[in-house]
Amino acid sequence: MKISEHILTTAGALFYKEGIRAVGIDRIVDEANVAKATLYRHFPSKDHLVAAYLKERHERVLLQLREVTSIVALLPRDQIALIFERLFEKADSPEFRGCAFALAVAEHGDSERVVSIAREHKNAVRDVFRSIMSAARCSTEQAAAHMSLLYEGALATVAVGRDPQAVLVARDCALSVFDVATGQFIPSGGKPYDQNH
Repeated sequence: MKISEHILTTAGALFYKEGIRAVGIDRIVDEANVAKATLYRHFPSKDHLVAAYLKERHERVLLQLREVTSIVALLPRDQIALIFERLFEKADSPEFRGCAFALAVAEHGDSERVVSIAREHKNAVRDVFRSIMSAARCSTEQAAAHMSLLYEGALATVAVGRDPQAVLVARDCALSVFDVATGQFIPSGGKPYDQNH
């Protein structure tokens, strides 16, 4: 692992676990076991380090989401279910603190760099749902907006309530959104059928 990656991994874990403001450069230097000059050579300021942490997390989350949408054997409805089920697996962990981007904006909202990355991430998550709805050949915009809000709401609810079941509730709501958007209704234990027939 490169020095920059090592510093970023160390800082990212601390930022997520303890909060951006609570973790100073000296703590990161100590935990990463590097010289301060080495850290500043790779990251000119804490703001740059926070931005790099969020960028890396953004890319990792998107990779995981796109991995689901690339499973061609899964129907669009099943892709939506799997996205929320994977989020449930993450949320069902004592280390889970909710959305890293919402936490960063709450703590570091005076940084345009941080806010910009957070917005980019939220837009990208909506784009994932938009692409799924597009694959289902139905109106994408409103359904994608609803699904991304359910995804964000699940993250926030688990962060506050500490109950990962909220993610499964959000999954069921998202599937209902999908069914309405595609004109399908899923009877209990049955197959989808068109409500118009």
